[in-house]
Amino acid sequence: MVDLSHWSNQLLRKINKRKILVFSGVPSLLLLSGFLLGFTPFDFNSWFKSDQVEENIELSSFPVTIPTIKYGFAIDTFLLQHGEIQNGQVLGDLLMSYNLDYPSIDQVVQNAKKVFDVRHIRVGKPFTILTRDSTQTADYFIYEPSVYEYIVFHLKDDFKVERIERPVTSELSTAAGVVESSLWKAMTSNGLSYELTDKMEDALQWSVDFHHLQKGDEFKLVYNQKLIDDEVVGVGMVEAAYYKTDETEFYAIFFNNGKESGYYDLKGRPMNSGFLKAPVKYSRISSYYNLNRLHPVLKYRRPHYGTDYAAPYGTPIMAVGNGVVSKASYTGGNGNFVKIKHDDAFETQYLHMQKFAAGIRPGVHVKQGQVIGYVGSTGLATGPHVCFRFWKNGKQVNHLALKFPPAKPLNAEDMPAFEKMRDHYLAQLNSLDANIAAEQSENESDCQEGGLGNP
Repeated sequence: MVDLSHWSNQLLRKINKRKILVFSGVPSLLLLSGFLLGFTPFDFNSWFKSDQVEENIELSSFPVTIPTIKYGFAIDTFLLQHGEIQNGQVLGDLLMSYNLDYPSIDQVVQNAKKVFDVRHIRVGKPFTILTRDSTQTADYFIYEPSVYEYIVFHLKDDFKVERIERPVTSELSTAAGVVESSLWKAMTSNGLSYELTDKMEDALQWSVDFHHLQKGDEFKLVYNQKLIDDEVVGVGMVEAAYYKTDETEFYAIFFNNGKESGYYDLKGRPMNSGFLKAPVKYSRISSYYNLNRLHPVLKYRRPHYGTDYAAPYGTPIMAVGNGVVSKASYTGGNGNFVKIKHDDAFETQYLHMQKFAAGIRPGVHVKQGQVIGYVGSTGLATGPHVCFRFWKNGKQVNHLALKFPPAKPLNAEDMPAFEKMRDHYLAQLNSLDANIAAEQSENESDCQEGGLGNP
């Protein structure tokens, strides 16, 4: 006796694997039944064993129709209506326009409570309506809060609500560029995302001062990019980074030995053993450490023992190193401020905060990169910024001029694995040199054509 389900499943898997071109017409079930009941002579065993099948095949008079699957449905069997959530639009109003009554809407909302809060439907987010008959109640409402997931609202029978995560894959990619005016422009002009810029800063934040970039600086990256259905949807981790300014080169290699993970330099020394170069991202230095500065509010000269980083209100302020909060309070001049003791030699202070981060109070341990507050203009401040102050052995110093001794490298037993990974990534980074040279040549050509070359 022929096992119909076995043969049909095998045939459909083979059809999908071979990507056979199909034509509209008789459903594939008729094709299978025709083969299996003997209407059309066909040697299944030889066909399943064959590795040579033409890309475009029409089998006898019964063409195969492979359905289009999306959101878990064969959407060829539905009428589709796409849209975006409009300003002021709520789920109830939207579902009513597709013939769903009040009791049904209420049941949908109740069933959604443990899956998705319908109050979080946002303007501009896409949705799709699936219906088999446009004159009847819609069958499904599908809302996409992000590229990574979608919510399926069943509008008939049990009114079930499901949250489906799309499978995300990743692949290794590379990038390179030259800074002409800003890092952001250098990245975007090479078709790279602002998210990747952020990840590069994360990898190099202990060694590169991104507030003092220069024209001609070079960067190279090996990183993971996230894909859904073979389309890039985001950036994963930067595996290796290179930055060159003047004649100084910086490397960061990510390594995980199973016990701890992080970025290391080429000699296997951890990058995060010192202090971050700045307490805020996406900012600029508006005032430097200056022992003879004219105070912008008091209008007389007095020493400025800190470095001011201007940034929008609410920008997160990070602890530049591990330590314990010694003060988190308010004074008339400093406004809201936090002071952190890192060890017997070093302390840091962060002034003019809009507010403290949750849980920040004296005695609390904080980690490097942890958010401790948000940029504001409390105290004697003319605009939103953080005045960052650095103490060494009880004396305020210019942190931009400090150099810290290198950290101890990885343990000897970890070095062979690290060196193998390092060399692998170095080969990929070095392969990008041609891209850098081509971009520099193009930039020089643009300057000359634009009248900025030699007079």
